[in-house]
Amino acid sequence: METTGDNLDRIDSYFSGCSKLDSYDWLREVSVQDIPEVVEVRFKNTRKGFYRNVNELRLKRGDIVAVEASPGHDIGLVTLAGEIVEKQQSKTKSQGSREEMKKVYRKAKEVDIEKWRGAIDKEEETMLRSRQIAKDLGLNMKIGDVEYQGDHTKAIFYYIADERVDFRELIKVLAESFRIRIEMKQIGARQEAGRIGGIGTCGRELCCSTFVTNFVSVSTHSARVQEVALNPQKLAGQCGKLKCCLNYELAVYEDARKNFPDTGISLKTSQGEAYHLKTDVYRGIMWYGFGGGGGQGLVPVPAERVAEVQAMNKQGKVPDELIEITVTLKSEKLEYTNGAGEGSLTRFEKEKSRKKKRKNRPPRNQKR
Repeated sequence: METTGDNLDRIDSYFSGCSKLDSYDWLREVSVQDIPEVVEVRFKNTRKGFYRNVNELRLKRGDIVAVEASPGHDIGLVTLAGEIVEKQQSKTKSQGSREEMKKVYRKAKEVDIEKWRGAIDKEEETMLRSRQIAKDLGLNMKIGDVEYQGDHTKAIFYYIADERVDFRELIKVLAESFRIRIEMKQIGARQEAGRIGGIGTCGRELCCSTFVTNFVSVSTHSARVQEVALNPQKLAGQCGKLKCCLNYELAVYEDARKNFPDTGISLKTSQGEAYHLKTDVYRGIMWYGFGGGGGQGLVPVPAERVAEVQAMNKQGKVPDELIEITVTLKSEKLEYTNGAGEGSLTRFEKEKSRKKKRKNRPPRNQKR
């Protein structure tokens, strides 16, 4: 039985926060396999898996299917089917024997969809009640989300905790309150931010909610290498942790800095001793100041010149100046030009004609 348009709208909104789990089928033009052996099925949050099509169903991307779960069955959305699934398995390193994979039972019927929708409607209420129960038990944890299984026999509680939490008593209370099987799954602050989503300081949607699937630890070393100001308010993301984007260009900076001189060595000149203050990696310029500087009187010195002065200091020589030739940074003035090379935006406007004054005009109060 096919699903109705109303159900499809509800399902699209249910999966709307998981855009990073979308899989692009770049073999869709050449794939001719009508009955795939294995399909990729997506669920809520970060759950995803590969299932065997044991009943030889004609499945395609976007189909809603009932799959094997422990216990019972679950409802999910087919995201990949055909030859691309094997490529995806090798990419995600989730290859295993076909016998170990769980099965696809059938295409979801209208009864399955209705039951699943009823379970979805209870998720928010269950989350709020479970938070109050955890608070009453004095547990130092936060329940961030609840996901019901498609057959309404099991619920996954996603929680955040800074310390180890003994939630055995919590599981007993939750099982008695909701009459379902309970599974607790711990997530981090980054995973919660990716689940909720939002807009970053760059003005774009959060990386963790769009394309980042594997969270790598970020340290202040990344900021120091890129010489970013160590301001906690600017370096922290919405999750309260260091921004993931600090690691994006880290490898490029580390590779470029291999050819730069040691910044811990001061430069001795006849004008005084100059200390390193900052580096412009991409332009190959190192900025020095005399006597500690404090940011005043910065002198831009090319990296090659810095290495040369350091070599001279090792030989006991002291140059007269840091740079032999004065480096002037010219800023080009940008002006508007169109395709025809005409730069004036007001060339089509008519000039206002100025009124000519009459000569020998008598004053207003003077009678003729």
